[in-house]
Amino acid sequence: MEFDKAEGKVERVSVKEEGKTADVEEMDFEKAEGKGPKLGRKGRKVKEVSFPQRMSSRKSCQSAKEKIEKLVRDVYQSENDERPKRAPKKKRRSVNGCSGGESVGEEGTRKRKQRRKPSKDGTDEEEEGESNEESFKKSRAKRCSLRAKMEKQDSEPKGKKVFDEIGKEIESNMCHQCQRNDKGKVVRCTSCKTKRYCVPCMTTWYPHMPEEAFAEACPVCLHNCNCKSCMRLDGPIRHLKKLTVKYSNEEKMQYSRYTLQILLPFLIKFHAEQMSEKEMEAKIQGVPVSEVKPQKSGCQQNERIYCDNCKTSIVDFHRSCPQCSYDLCLTCCQELREGRLQGGDEEVVINFVDYGNDYLHSGNKEKKTKNKEENTEITDDPSGKIVDAITRDPAKLKSEWKSTETGIIKCCCGEGILELKCIFKDGWVSELLSRAEKLASRDEVADVTKKFEQKCLCLDEKSDNNKLRKAASRENSEDNYLYCPVAKDLEDDDLKHFQWHWSNGEPVIVSDVLETTLGLSWEPMVMWRAFRQISNTKHDLLLDVTAINCLDWCQVDINVHKFFKGYLEGVYDDKGWPLILKLKDWPPSELFEKRLPRHGAEFISCLPFKAYSHPRNGYLNLAVKLPKKSLKPDMGPKTYIAYGVAQELGRGDSVTKLHCDMSDAVNVLTHSEDVTLKPERLVTIRKLQKEHAAQDEMELYGDKQRQSENEVIEKQNQSENDIIDPEGGALWDIFRKQDVPQLEEYIKKHFKEFRHIYGNLLPQVVHPIHDQTVYLTVEHKRRLKEEYGIEPWTFVQKLGDAVFIPAGCPHQVRNLKSCIKVALDFVSPENVSECLRLTEEFRVLPQNHRAKEDKLEVKKMALHAIRRAVKDMEKILKTKKKWYAS
Repeated sequence: MEFDKAEGKVERVSVKEEGKTADVEEMDFEKAEGKGPKLGRKGRKVKEVSFPQRMSSRKSCQSAKEKIEKLVRDVYQSENDERPKRAPKKKRRSVNGCSGGESVGEEGTRKRKQRRKPSKDGTDEEEEGESNEESFKKSRAKRCSLRAKMEKQDSEPKGKKVFDEIGKEIESNMCHQCQRNDKGKVVRCTSCKTKRYCVPCMTTWYPHMPEEAFAEACPVCLHNCNCKSCMRLDGPIRHLKKLTVKYSNEEKMQYSRYTLQILLPFLIKFHAEQMSEKEMEAKIQGVPVSEVKPQKSGCQQNERIYCDNCKTSIVDFHRSCPQCSYDLCLTCCQELREGRLQGGDEEVVINFVDYGNDYLHSGNKEKKTKNKEENTEITDDPSGKIVDAITRDPAKLKSEWKSTETGIIKCCCGEGILELKCIFKDGWVSELLSRAEKLASRDEVADVTKKFEQKCLCLDEKSDNNKLRKAASRENSEDNYLYCPVAKDLEDDDLKHFQWHWSNGEPVIVSDVLETTLGLSWEPMVMWRAFRQISNTKHDLLLDVTAINCLDWCQVDINVHKFFKGYLEGVYDDKGWPLILKLKDWPPSELFEKRLPRHGAEFISCLPFKAYSHPRNGYLNLAVKLPKKSLKPDMGPKTYIAYGVAQELGRGDSVTKLHCDMSDAVNVLTHSEDVTLKPERLVTIRKLQKEHAAQDEMELYGDKQRQSENEVIEKQNQSENDIIDPEGGALWDIFRKQDVPQLEEYIKKHFKEFRHIYGNLLPQVVHPIHDQTVYLTVEHKRRLKEEYGIEPWTFVQKLGDAVFIPAGCPHQVRNLKSCIKVALDFVSPENVSECLRLTEEFRVLPQNHRAKEDKLEVKKMALHAIRRAVKDMEKILKTKKKWYAS
């Protein structure tokens, strides 16, 4: 920096330290403070500088010098305070004063001159070396002390400490949850000694945690704090995310034998189907089977091929048109040659008429005007009359399809002949079968499933066994009790009990699974805060959601906060009828762990029998056996959030209608809230129920009334009281696989008695179960047992219960309270046959049916599961062989 006394101005000086610059602009000291731009003696604009009064040129330069020196000192002082690390020394320019005074940087210059002074002899050099070594030790000690100081600062609460007049530190009363200090009393944590929680936040966000627990260990110490900042942190769940299920070689060998023994029949059948098509191709080409080389398909690992006729996924062999790329699976090829092609039927559409809100409560049918859409087509909802989706008459086959006597299939485009193609390398399946049969022939593999032929030990002395829960009253049946262990008491032997019941197609209930977690709150307001996204984040705005009204099964848009408020307090329509709303699969399952990372980690950590249920490391979960680059199906987790009341309303109940999942599933009740109906509300509901019953009788039977409204309501309420558990959250009905034919016959017989969209009675049905348009009330279940002699397993799911539902078991659920449930799908070896059976049922449904598309690809899962089992067994046996040889 240089000062020009003649012109009375200071040139710009730049002081650099660690990439920062302190700039002093060019100033004119002879201009008085005033409006408008100031000009220097040379006519240049200069930055305004305010001085208390007009100074002379000499006083101005002296004052400027003092200010500049102070500015430079402040810059270096602030840098040293902010950065405790030792910074490299920078060369500084001296500041020459006009009348004495010490220049800035003189001391540093003298030190540099001393270091650069050449030594006169070796002694001086040695002393200099010793001094350098001592300075290095001092600097190292200084760095260590600074590091310790920084670590101490990180451990201390952030923010400046406040002291009173006598120097005593004043403790902060800021609540960690709400970041406010004006809410009165706070409870300080004695564990971390840094966090505090105010009483309003404790009662609002942690209602089940007393003040003494906060003082002993706060939610931050317990890793279950649900404040905004902690919900965004990854630290509290880092160990949960890294938690993987590890298996010993003995466990791998045991599970691989078990998987191979169960899936080997599937592999044999799959290989036979492919060899049959290969023989057909050899016949077409007129060459031996060994010379048939199917063309390699261009399908990549991250792609999925579907049959263009039946929408079933293609695993390996298929036929494709070289002209239009039309793909046909082997099953459709076989049916086409036999003249009974299925699965390609046209869409079945039904029109549901909106008669207005009054019709929902026994009002008259009044069609809306054309401006308000008189009829509404529901093409994505399963519905339609009882139709046979199988085309058996050859005359009804599509005229475009042609098959010759030799087996050649001409494409529907009329220009190409379907060629045999493969996805896996030629001979891959044959080689896998050879290796699997070789391993399966061993005695220890053949004995794996023999233990399931005997009766499970837990079925003895049912009255004294607290691991069983009665769920049915079937005569001459031994499966009326369900296996129901407690999560904390699970041991290694319990997996064998689970496998016995699971292999027999029975559901399993594991209670109190949430007690094995860190205790993160699943309260609805906590969920609302976690769902809510701010517009300046990377996520989309999620303040509004789409819910389903269970009265007319139509979608409504609602604010998230308003939805959860109704979840806690209940909502009623203009007639006084409970308004039941439900959110299904929200947030979307692919975003669940992104939007709710802590809740997702907690849910996975609480799952019992992780060998089956873990979504990433379950050894017996076939869904994890797909290659990493493969396109994987959506298995969850998924949330099911809905209102609910204990009374069965008959209309508008909070239900998941009767359906059958293609895969296995586990469902955990994470939160429930009791919404009690007041006496005056009950009176209104009883009155409307009588009107509903009269409307049903009139629309179904005309003037011929079968029974009075009071009889219907009395039977309904009497049956309810025998089931409802005050601690329960949801009522489950799960049917046995062997009872499915009778169940379908009952629904086909009585389908007109059920209501669906817009409150319309069902005029048509495509598939009684897969349509998911029916819920069996208590009265219907009673009549089902009277007419067909079957009944479901009926039980109440309590808070923390994990319900395992086998694939192929039709089930329905009704919420007795407002509930938050989280579900996860998986595929077990025991139920692969059921998954394949359901795949065949889905493929013959109409093209627009909700269950039509095969997204699970269970055949591909089973093939890769066998490959993994064979690979692990060969590796372990090879290691043992080397060990014995040594």
